[in-house]
Amino acid sequence: MTSRATFLVVANSWDAVSRSFVERHRDGGVQLLTPRDLSRVGWSCSFGTMGVRSRAVVAGRLLEDREIHGVLTRLPGVSEQELLHIAAGDRTYVVAEMNAFLLAWLTTLPCPVLNRPTPRCLSGRWWRQEEWVRVAGHLGIPILPVHRRIRLTQGRRPRAVSQPGGSTVTLIGRRHLGDADPLLIVQARHLAQAAGTDFLAVRFTGPSPGSAFVDATPWPDIADDVIGEAVMDYLVTARTDGQESQEAA
Repeated sequence: MTSRATFLVVANSWDAVSRSFVERHRDGGVQLLTPRDLSRVGWSCSFGTMGVRSRAVVAGRLLEDREIHGVLTRLPGVSEQELLHIAAGDRTYVVAEMNAFLLAWLTTLPCPVLNRPTPRCLSGRWWRQEEWVRVAGHLGIPILPVHRRIRLTQGRRPRAVSQPGGSTVTLIGRRHLGDADPLLIVQARHLAQAAGTDFLAVRFTGPSPGSAFVDATPWPDIADDVIGEAVMDYLVTARTDGQESQEAA
């Protein structure tokens, strides 16, 4: 058994923000897990009468599920570009298998997981802006119309026209960051509850009551030191709280 807690950040290999976060918190037991790690021997996830048991291999180290104390997921899904070490003819199959395995593994881990996967995305509720706006409107939150613009000669997916500025409320578990009226914080929490997430950045047109919802992302800026520290606090505290609850039971 390991002598200290291990926390994982699941991300693609070119996610510079995740790599920076891991380097800043490496002394706290944080490790980076990329799709390439799944090609290493030792992974398992078994379902039986005694529950779900799993093992992971991270940086060449074998970890039982009980040794992983928290996970932050920033990987929407495995792509073929991540698996250039796999024979070209096999990559499509391997991508599908890795996505299915990660969905099962991340869903069943007993530790706190920020951005638990959904069937459509390995890093939580990956809604397009129109869906966030629709849900916000149904919750009674003032909203702005969404406009998309495309040039017919470009052949690209239309992009939402972004609204500059505004005020952002970042939710990490029961904690919130950002200067905003308490009403906006409550509205942001209602939106996070509707999305089934503990980790969400919600942007409004301003910090005052009545400000309209602009957009939301399940990928708050962990490059920000304050948000990064709050993420670590959540993972450590949620793990401790869970252990105390089990002991009390």
